[in-house]
Amino acid sequence: METTPAARDEPDDMGEDMGENATRAIGEVLEIAGSGSQVAIDRRRLGECADDTDPAIAMAGQVGSQIKVRVGNSWLLASIRNQRQDRDAGSILANIDFLGEGLEEKLTGKLHGFRRGVTRYPIPGAPVYPATTQDLRQVYASDGRSSVGIGKVYPTRDIRAGLYVDAMLGKHFALLGSTGTGKSTGAALILHRICEVAPEGHIVMIDPHGEYSAAFQNIGVILDVSNLQMPYWIMNFEEHCEVLLTSNGSERQIDADILAKCLLKARQKSRLAENMGKITVDSPIPYLLSDLSNEIQDAMGKLDKSTNSAPYMRIKNKLDELKADPRYQFMFSGMLVADTMADFISKIFRMPSNGKPISIIDVSGVPSDITATVVAVLSRLVFDFAIWGREERTNPILLVCEEAHRYVPSEKHADGNSVGKILSRIAKEGRKYGIGLGLVTQRPSDLAEGVLSQCGTIISMRLNNDRDQEFVRAAMPEGARGFLDAIPALRNRECIICGEGVAIPVRASFDNLEESKRPASEDPSFIELWNETGGEEEIVERTVRRWRSQG
Repeated sequence: METTPAARDEPDDMGEDMGENATRAIGEVLEIAGSGSQVAIDRRRLGECADDTDPAIAMAGQVGSQIKVRVGNSWLLASIRNQRQDRDAGSILANIDFLGEGLEEKLTGKLHGFRRGVTRYPIPGAPVYPATTQDLRQVYASDGRSSVGIGKVYPTRDIRAGLYVDAMLGKHFALLGSTGTGKSTGAALILHRICEVAPEGHIVMIDPHGEYSAAFQNIGVILDVSNLQMPYWIMNFEEHCEVLLTSNGSERQIDADILAKCLLKARQKSRLAENMGKITVDSPIPYLLSDLSNEIQDAMGKLDKSTNSAPYMRIKNKLDELKADPRYQFMFSGMLVADTMADFISKIFRMPSNGKPISIIDVSGVPSDITATVVAVLSRLVFDFAIWGREERTNPILLVCEEAHRYVPSEKHADGNSVGKILSRIAKEGRKYGIGLGLVTQRPSDLAEGVLSQCGTIISMRLNNDRDQEFVRAAMPEGARGFLDAIPALRNRECIICGEGVAIPVRASFDNLEESKRPASEDPSFIELWNETGGEEEIVERTVRRWRSQG
């Protein structure tokens, strides 16, 4: 198993003797019902355990803590989902979710060889014991798969929380959390850990606020409007329509038909088209913007007097506007006509990576009216490259989308942009083609229905909104319910992780990330900044100058 250096700093105390509290029952099984059952816990025994030096035993009986039940020569590990008082018996009733099972060492009674799933269930009346830190260390120990350490398992002091990289990326993941919980730093931490074990990887991150440039300037390539140089002709027809068509309703269909004919003729004029058989309106073949403009002009000139020329003028005027506006030069520049498709893909996807496995696409400077289209083009290139490269066994690519609810919105917030369609398709089909998808969002309830459920691993930080909590609860597996109740009470930098990327659902606290690797997402200090004076006039002048020059 490959780990980060931090994951190897665990004390080896597996040979320690278990204390008295570890070998004394704290309750008994009342009811068995499939994945979830009910136990009665002795209140007095919980008081005795609370003072134990083992933090796992001290937490015994609390919501989200682990207990174990002996079945034959095996231990069943379970998580406590909720509690209520049994006034008649004077005990605490708790619903539990079984997580998995391990063998019991004959001499010591310790748990080892843990695996997810249950083969034999206990019977009512079976004693319930607190899980120890030694038990949990066995549960979270390596099972031979490559993993990266990202923090510590709660409530232990030294057990490392690891993520199985192949399982997490192969079946997508989502990182969720309200503003200010440390979500961006958590995302940077996970990506840094992945880059450490895979320095020749291929990661593309869409950064809508320009936060991550500072975090990955040493191990990544930072691309923004100044150096992205994304050729306009790489767009497919649907993306052309989003950029060039301004009409709605029935007029839009008329405009789309005109654009399709003229765009196809412009592509067919390319030298590349001469050596190719079939050219479609979606073929990524370079063409001149002047050729497209001329085709529209020629088509308009062939109209008879009774035909309306307004659709042609709408498209032509929009095209002229894009060519003249300096904000669009990163995409609609006369310098982007050459066949640079292979170079562009190599730069974006880091092929070869040359020791910089991640590309940060900073779209904060992209005009807002085409931001979604730019993200759609980049996402579609990942998908198309994977499809057309299947015979070459191309390297897997991880696409990470910050502020994902902006690009994959629910039906209620959908605006018809193609970016939602392509990201939804990657979520559903990307695994087959070697595409990993990472969604980072503060509003999971605004994500498209079904997209979150396609994420095999969910990392949830604190969520303050009830709708968001319900949305995440519906997407998480049954066995994580006890952990889910803790989501509103999580501290900053704490998270609940469940799914394919971990052995069992886990509550963990993220490691501290070095200052140089953190994103520029810290909240400003109002009091501190308001007490600084001097230079305000120069600041305003420089800001206005950048504002006017749009750069």
